[in-house]
Amino acid sequence: MMHGPIDATRLAAAERAAMKAEAARRRTDIVTHAILILGVVLFALPIWIVLMGSTHDVGTIARGEVPLLPGPYAVQNYLTALGEGSARTTRVPVALMMVNSFIMALLITVGKIAISLTSAYAVVFFSFPGRMVAFWSIFITLMLPVEVRIFPTFKVVSDLGMINTYGGLIIPLIASATATLLFRQFFLTIPDELVEAAKIDGAGPLRFFKDVVLPLSVTNIAALFVILFVYGWNQYLWPLLVTTSGDVETIVIGIVRMIGSEADTDWNLVMATAVLALLPPVAVVILMQRWFVKGLVETEK
Repeated sequence: MMHGPIDATRLAAAERAAMKAEAARRRTDIVTHAILILGVVLFALPIWIVLMGSTHDVGTIARGEVPLLPGPYAVQNYLTALGEGSARTTRVPVALMMVNSFIMALLITVGKIAISLTSAYAVVFFSFPGRMVAFWSIFITLMLPVEVRIFPTFKVVSDLGMINTYGGLIIPLIASATATLLFRQFFLTIPDELVEAAKIDGAGPLRFFKDVVLPLSVTNIAALFVILFVYGWNQYLWPLLVTTSGDVETIVIGIVRMIGSEADTDWNLVMATAVLALLPPVAVVILMQRWFVKGLVETEK
């Protein structure tokens, strides 16, 4: 009989503690969500302003107005940008620049993955003199800034007559020490028993690469594809040096060249071009999001 009041007191204290913990958790959730919402607003607001600005006429932007609602010139601005570009600064159509950027980004991505796969495969599964020297020579290039390598590379490209060509845009950017390192680290996790089993089954190096290594590397390839495509699409410094005509001009360079003096810039077309430049990398990320996340977080192969 004496335990009844004591148990009730303990129960009430436990309930009060649970209520306090729940209140603290709710306050934490509110603060966390407020920070996340603020981050989204800070990130999305400039994009929203550019999107809305691309639907107004050039006079609205020239007057310094910041439109937050759609205007009536969206179709006209986007069709003009795609078909003609900016008449006052560059007459290169945005459609051509986007095609150039897509070709460059896609071939850089495919080339980097192909070369990195084969080079990492050779370093891990073949024994030859100087194997580690070759790997560390590749790895050391990560320590060299782009600015250190860009002028010697430009001299070589110029001497080979590759200025204003797709080859000049793409070939110097294909090699990737980072992707080689990542594939090497993954290949090292493949069990030796799997290698021995393939040898017993009579699988040669090419068959082992095609039937075993490539299927195991799909998620890694997908994750790198997204990263490298965005990398190739956003290239600025190298295309700025190697392109001097509109035939191979990329979208990033085109946006910069569309911005002249304050009075000579069609800001509505610049904003429309910026929105169009966002679409391909965003589409790649959305379409390959599942594979991209899986390739980043998957640890058991």
